[in-house]
Amino acid sequence: MYEYLTGLIAVVAPQYIVVDVNGVGYKLLVANPYRYQVDDHKKVKVYVYQAVRDDDISLFGFVDVQEKNLFMQLINVSGIGPKSALAILANPDHQGLVDAITNDNISYLTKFPGIGKKTASQIVLDLKDKLAKEANGDLFNPSPLSASLTTNQALKDALEALAALGYKERDIKKVEKSLAKEDEMATDEYLRHALRLLN
Repeated sequence: MYEYLTGLIAVVAPQYIVVDVNGVGYKLLVANPYRYQVDDHKKVKVYVYQAVRDDDISLFGFVDVQEKNLFMQLINVSGIGPKSALAILANPDHQGLVDAITNDNISYLTKFPGIGKKTASQIVLDLKDKLAKEANGDLFNPSPLSASLTTNQALKDALEALAALGYKERDIKKVEKSLAKEDEMATDEYLRHALRLLN
């Protein structure tokens, strides 16, 4: 039904953002909310997928049409729901994901939360040929970092985002120690570093 929304970012939370479109707030579940910034003046375009179930209607948001297309490919795989697809897409290296699928790298895929060997094999089986045809060098580049936040809050938000994506508490605590030693950075960058350490 929806292709994209253009409006102001009103809320950035660990699992979602709210886009204000002419006074109507749309809650969008996104892979990495901290790529966005609350801004009362700058409009953004967010690509959208609407998921309808018997007891729920959800909107999923994407930074560009390539990310949306990759999401659409993933949710067509048996065993991958929208939330699992978002957890996979939270890793900013989308080209690395495509390469892993096209090169039968099952171990890379099983590092994502909720993805076992069976599901990883199914991803490769279903998507290998499709992505090999579509992929090129710059198709899934990660988006630019958002502006810096204060260190403690940025780190806290990044850790909450990891929990929202389904990572276990013990894994989050491990990466927290490493991230706390880093120089000050934006939440988005903390999250990128954390996902690299986890994967």
